[in-house]
Amino acid sequence: MDFKEATDILTRRITADEIAEAAGVSISSIARARLEPSSSAYRSPPENWQSVLAQLARERIRELEAFAKRIER
Repeated sequence: MDFKEATDILTRRITADEIAEAAGVSISSIARARLEPSSSAYRSPPENWQSVLAQLARERIRELEAFAKRIER
């Protein structure tokens, strides 16, 4: 693994597309839920947003743990 590949892995973020897919909603629903509540385009986040984000975070943790082990070899 070279430096570029390692930093690409380390700087990967969870995207709004991934959140939308995991929550079973459209990307526009996620985008609207991220707006200020005072915005006329604002929509409430998906009902299960906490568990969805927690699961995505746990998956990312596992990926980063595997990355750390791989890079230390």
